[in-house]
Amino acid sequence: MGASYRWVIVGVGALMTCVALGTMFSLAIFLEPMATTTRWSRAGISSAMTLNFLVMGVGGFAWGAATDRFGPRIVVLTGAGLLGLALVLASRAESLLVFQLTYGVLVGLAASAFFAPMIAITTAWFEKNRSLAVSLVSAGMGVAPMTISPFARWLISAYDWRTAMLTIGIVAWTLLVPAALLVPRSPAAAASDDIDPDLLAQSNGTLLKQAFHSPQLLVLGLTFFACCAAHSGPIFHMVSYAMVCGVAPMAAVSIYSVEGLAGLGGRLVFGLLADRLGVKPVLVAGLMVQALSIAAYLVVSRLSEFYTLAVVFGGAYGGVMPLYAVLAREYFGPRIIGTVFGAVTMLSSIGMAFGPLAGGWVFDAFANYSWLFIGSAMVGLGAVAVALAFPALPRARLQPA
Repeated sequence: MGASYRWVIVGVGALMTCVALGTMFSLAIFLEPMATTTRWSRAGISSAMTLNFLVMGVGGFAWGAATDRFGPRIVVLTGAGLLGLALVLASRAESLLVFQLTYGVLVGLAASAFFAPMIAITTAWFEKNRSLAVSLVSAGMGVAPMTISPFARWLISAYDWRTAMLTIGIVAWTLLVPAALLVPRSPAAAASDDIDPDLLAQSNGTLLKQAFHSPQLLVLGLTFFACCAAHSGPIFHMVSYAMVCGVAPMAAVSIYSVEGLAGLGGRLVFGLLADRLGVKPVLVAGLMVQALSIAAYLVVSRLSEFYTLAVVFGGAYGGVMPLYAVLAREYFGPRIIGTVFGAVTMLSSIGMAFGPLAGGWVFDAFANYSWLFIGSAMVGLGAVAVALAFPALPRARLQPA
């Protein structure tokens, strides 16, 4: 395949992250109608998202390692089949426990088959414009609130939440299975076919041992964890918070869409800036903006104010997310990027797991979300502090010759 095919990979990766992560995050749109129809608690429904992220963390590590070993196509094809099945089963759930298991476990496992593997293969295909390419793949997450979320809200309004979830599962199959067939192996994986498998496994094992004992991986993982722990609650509960403030349901969903559009722009801007200025300073600045914008939600109540802050918050958290993969590639090289990025993604998913459950508990206990935003802002400032400790790039020591 020619070098130009790498942009096809970027497009396929963006589609996959849009559908996979969009369907998972659409639970925020289902939260209100599900709680009203089923009488399940908000905390109970939100815990499905917590399970999503916990399972996604473990799955991301496993799928990343499988990508390094078997190539990304079989990984994303398996994820495509599993995602549609999970949504179909969740739409038929008659109890909260069954819903938590089908949506929380299976959707999380399926979604993790796309993000880390597609980001990893993209870093392997690009030397120049790497930050931009990774940002474009991650931009699918930004497009999701403008596509999957309004689509889910329209289906719920026209039918009911069960029909909406079933339809989204069928759409996921229709889009992702053909897209998975377009995913090739990475150049690094193809080149390794001519190397003795035992020598290659020994070499990769040495690199992994170095990576998992390095301060670079510790700082990268802790920063990613704190970043996601900070923004997951505000993202998931934003629609419900706006409705509590008196915003109409469809308008509240539009805030989510504005946030996603801003995240798309943030990914492009931060990717270009990182290619020009370096990844670390752009990441630290973005984390600071994220923390301050989370705190600012305490003082908004009108739709126009929500829109303004959504632009800032969405641009910040959307912009920083792809930069962790770029740092992982620069620190550890292309041969073990799937495993390494899968490991830090696992930590980020654990961080993401706290927000939805914490927000549901805060609302059930206090009938408002104030403590959610206070706690999230403090965690966001912690992410800034950890990011400042990033060590210099050890190219000669951690990257293969």
